[in-house]
Amino acid sequence: MSSDQTNYDVDAAITALGAKLGPIVAATPDVVMIGVETGGAWIAERLHAVLGINAPLGTLNISFYRDDFSMVGLHPSVGPSRIEADIDGKTIILVDDVLYTGRTVRAALNELFDYGRPAAVKLAVLVDRGARELPFAPDAVGLNIDLEPGRRIKLTGPEPLRLEMR
Repeated sequence: MSSDQTNYDVDAAITALGAKLGPIVAATPDVVMIGVETGGAWIAERLHAVLGINAPLGTLNISFYRDDFSMVGLHPSVGPSRIEADIDGKTIILVDDVLYTGRTVRAALNELFDYGRPAAVKLAVLVDRGARELPFAPDAVGLNIDLEPGRRIKLTGPEPLRLEMR
């Protein structure tokens, strides 16, 4: 599998994403940010600092909630989620790297609701590549990238963060 070296400015996309999330954070001072491992957690770490969110940053490991075990097998990095903040009645900003089919978002919501019942969940993604299988729409997007079916986009990192097309 070859990878394209198309250069997307990930830092600029994170800055754009932060600007779109700023009004949500300003309107909801007790917001909780949670990143989906691994790429979403890397992005959430940067956004959490830039936006000055008071609640501890959380991470979700959605491995046990995936619906594609029969196709790809158990993911080798199965580990615990870490959510130290109380999420009941709070607005959650759920951060992921790439939104494509919506299946990762579904798995993340299943895991998230094991921790409590948030008032609202806002979805922030670095890249929206469209073509959903499930009805999810992001509240904030850093980049929109259209790729033909069968192509993948992967965030590599954590330092530096880069988008790789396959």
